Amino acid sequence: MQNPEVVMIGLGYIGLPTAALIAQGGAYVYGVDINQSVVDTINRGEIHIVEPDLGQAVKEAVSKGFLKADIKPVGANTYIVVVPTPFKDKNEPDISFVQAATSAILNLLKEDDLYIIESTSPVGTTEKMMNFIYEKRPELKGKLNIAYCPERVLPGNVMHELVFNDRVIGGIDEKSTQRALDFYSKYVKGELHKTNARTAEMCKLVENSSRDVQIAFANELSLICDKADINVWELINLANKHPRVNILQPGCGVGGHCIAVDPYFIVSDYPMESKIIGTAREVNNYKSFWCAEKVQNTKLKFELDFGRKPKIALMGLAFKPNIDDLRESPAKYIAQRVLQNANNEEYYIVEPNIQEHNVFKLTNYTEAYQKADIIVYLVNHKEFSTLPQSNEKIILDFAGVNK
Repeated sequence: MQNPEVVMIGLGYIGLPTAALIAQGGAYVYGVDINQSVVDTINRGEIHIVEPDLGQAVKEAVSKGFLKADIKPVGANTYIVVVPTPFKDKNEPDISFVQAATSAILNLLKEDDLYIIESTSPVGTTEKMMNFIYEKRPELKGKLNIAYCPERVLPGNVMHELVFNDRVIGGIDEKSTQRALDFYSKYVKGELHKTNARTAEMCKLVENSSRDVQIAFANELSLICDKADINVWELINLANKHPRVNILQPGCGVGGHCIAVDPYFIVSDYPMESKIIGTAREVNNYKSFWCAEKVQNTKLKFELDFGRKPKIALMGLAFKPNIDDLRESPAKYIAQRVLQNANNEEYYIVEPNIQEHNVFKLTNYTEAYQKADIIVYLVNHKEFSTLPQSNEKIILDFAGVNK
């Protein structure tokens, strides 16, 4: 590879598609990941995650020499940090991965380089990293371009949305903002909106907190409707006939790397001011617990009614339909909780988007449906819509498969 123009630190669900997109645009990209297996997979022109069109993009970029992966960064003109920002105890955001990624390139940075954080981060993180860099490299103070630009893509459609979605770009100063905008304009066809770093950081958190609040309303309705003996799917469909009402669909909770996590960044920093946001998190977390209890109660009722233990199919582990991503998945939580309370029942765990799991023994969805007495739909995967609606089976539909 020629001298890389871009170093991408983090080659996960966002970093790898972004690196592939930039490489497709004719720039030399050096991808960095701490997982040697991930690095080796990418350098073979293969991918370690499931995402439509990503495999072909990586294969072409690697074969043409525009994308290379390694466990250590090298010098470039642009550095993009796309690493996890998990939580410590008590839901406190942990930006240590962002700082570690920044530390890895400290000695490589030079005047007029562009440093961008894409990782979801608490408000003020970009400024903290700026201060960290200038503390370690005081000769660079005021001479770098530092910005924050959050991703806002939907798993399963990432390669399209990276190009066509609008982006919010906020720098530590006007020059940094413009440099970042000039960079993204080479690859993004959506509109680029300029702001400052703190507003860009909060924008990412607010977008996903808004979704979480709306989903919490739908999930709360599902709890009410269960007690009131009302079909929540029919109710929401009818309510949405109102021209100014648009209620989302309930599920078994909320998962993924964004909606289930980002609200805590706000709640952690502004606990007294974020009452609705915090309560929405509690509702959506409780919905998963409620679903697990519903499975347990249905199992016990089956034993009383039929005098034997049921066979139970848990349908889906991903955090949303038709992807392989299990991060923060409420379906996975429910499966774990149900199995913890198992008492010699036979369980079939189904996830059609992955081949194997290091904890669960997976079963084909048609086989699981045929053998089980109780069918528990946790995720509305497209495969499940092809299954019959049998009156001989007990159906717990938490995902709207048969709505």
